[in-house]
Amino acid sequence: MKEHTNVAIQGVKGSFHHAVAQSYYGEHFSLLECETFDATVKALLDDSAEQAVMAIENSIAGSIIPNYALIDQNNLQIVGEYSLSIHHNLMVLPGQTFADLKEVHSHPMALLQCKEFFKDYLHIRLVEAEDTADEARRISENTISGIAAIASKEAATLYGLSILAPSIQTIKNNVTRFVIIQKKGALVPQKNINKAAIKFTLDHQRGSLAAVLNVMSDCQLNLTKIQSLPVIETPGKYAFFVDVTFDEFEFYDKARKLITIMASQFKILGEYAQHIR
Repeated sequence: MKEHTNVAIQGVKGSFHHAVAQSYYGEHFSLLECETFDATVKALLDDSAEQAVMAIENSIAGSIIPNYALIDQNNLQIVGEYSLSIHHNLMVLPGQTFADLKEVHSHPMALLQCKEFFKDYLHIRLVEAEDTADEARRISENTISGIAAIASKEAATLYGLSILAPSIQTIKNNVTRFVIIQKKGALVPQKNINKAAIKFTLDHQRGSLAAVLNVMSDCQLNLTKIQSLPVIETPGKYAFFVDVTFDEFEFYDKARKLITIMASQFKILGEYAQHIR
C-alpha cells in the first residue's frame, strides 16, 4: 500500500464506509466523500480518487447486488476487503425523547436491519435517506427536533448527538463486508493472493454449474460466496459471481484455466489477500 492514498467513499465522515477506510488505511489516506455509489465509481474513473471503499454484502440483508454490477460494468478491480461489525444507534438532538420523535431517517439498509425495533413505536415513520452519518450531520447542523437518525457511535460523537437507544439492529451479530476497489493497475503480488472474485457465464445446459463447482472442489478451492444474476441480453441465461479462497495459488490457477474453457464468458473481478480480523 502507498504511504498516502486518495480514497473515495459513499457517505460522509462518521459513516461505516469512513470507519472501514480508517481501519484499512490507518492515517495514510485522504477522504473523498461521495453522495452515491455511482459517484464513488465516477471518482475512480476520472482519477479523482485512486481507490474506493464499497459495501458488497451484509450478514442480515445479503448481497448488495447493484454494487456487483457497478464493479463489473466499469471493469474495476477488487484489491482487498474488510469486514466490519455494524452497530446501529438511534440518535437525536440532546434533550429529545421517544415521545418527541415523529420520524427516523437513515439509509434503506440500516432501516431494514432495525425494522423490528420500531414495532414498539408505531407513531414513528421510517424515512429512507442517502446515508446514515449524513442524516446525523443534517439533524445536528440544522438543529432539527422530532427527527432521529440511525448511524454509528462515531457519527453521534462527531456531530454532537445523543444516543437514545444503542445497537438497535435486529440481529446483534451484524457484519458488513466491504471491498477495496480501483481501476486496473498495480495489483496484488501473486505470493500474497489467497482469495479471488470471479464472474462466469454458462450455457443453459443441465449440469453445467455442477461441473464448474466440481472443478473448484477438485482444485481445493473453498467457495465462500456465489451470487447469480440474469444476463439481460439473453433471457434464461445467468452470470455467476463467485468468491473463493485457497492455500496454494497453483491450485487456483489450474481451476481458473479450466473454468475459462468451460464457461462461455469468464472474468476476474479481483485477486487479493484476505486478512482474517
